[in-house]
Amino acid sequence: MNVAITGGTGFVGRYVTKQLVKKGHRVYVLTRNPENYRNTDSITYVGWLHEDYHPESELPALEAVVNLAGDSIFGYWTEEKKQTIMNSRLHATEEVIRILRKMPNKPRVLVNGSAMGYYGTSTEQAFTEKTQEPGDDFLAKVAANWEAAAAEAETLGVRTVYARFGLILGRQGALPLMALPFKLMMGGKVGSGEQWVSWIHIDDVVELILFAINTAEISGPLNVTSPKPQRNKDFSKTVAKVLHKPYWLPVPEKLMKPVLGDMTELVLKGQCVLPSVAQGHGYVFHYPRLEPALRDIFAT
Repeated sequence: MNVAITGGTGFVGRYVTKQLVKKGHRVYVLTRNPENYRNTDSITYVGWLHEDYHPESELPALEAVVNLAGDSIFGYWTEEKKQTIMNSRLHATEEVIRILRKMPNKPRVLVNGSAMGYYGTSTEQAFTEKTQEPGDDFLAKVAANWEAAAAEAETLGVRTVYARFGLILGRQGALPLMALPFKLMMGGKVGSGEQWVSWIHIDDVVELILFAINTAEISGPLNVTSPKPQRNKDFSKTVAKVLHKPYWLPVPEKLMKPVLGDMTELVLKGQCVLPSVAQGHGYVFHYPRLEPALRDIFAT
């Protein structure tokens, strides 16, 4: 099948593209800089998000679109950074909808990125896709607005899935930064350590995206998280164990704000998010438990 993907040159997008190609599909990667990449028999790079590019005239009939575009949430959160996080997602998604409107033959499905931050934070409550009301913090507002922009695809008759990603573990992304203190023999819990970490191995992220594409009964929110979330203190202990490093030096809350700005909220607060839709439709996780997931990642 023909699949278009935005954010296809990023961390998750590269893995998704590789797996689609491995399964024999043709991938069209929408990028601001197509000249930086070389087309292959299976991958075509298509320019977008610039007035000189008209992707709707270059794309063939598509079976699916995967929208992962958006500025990284990692870094020091100033008000300007937060605005970029929000606007990049909305602008990209609005452009996806514009392209869909121009297509005479619509794709069957749009898998649109979102985040577990939709639910807000809690140390007590467990969230599933049945939770309808978003939280009231910054990330919840980003996720809610992102999904609302993507929902326009439904009015075009396109099945729409909101992939609410958890903390994605892989050789790129957040895990190398999280592991660094342990490698420097200074690892420990962050803050109280009671905050939930709803994580997922990159292999399961990719397979769940493909599962959403191929499972016609799935629409709306889809929690892309492991069925075994961990509290930060337990997550940190497991990282230390796998790396054969000590677990002894807690990171006090007061040290986080100068380093991360408003992003401190993301680190010190969490949510227990469960993948009830995926499991309800028969998805079997490759890495349901944290220790084997970390061992796989750190072994390569």
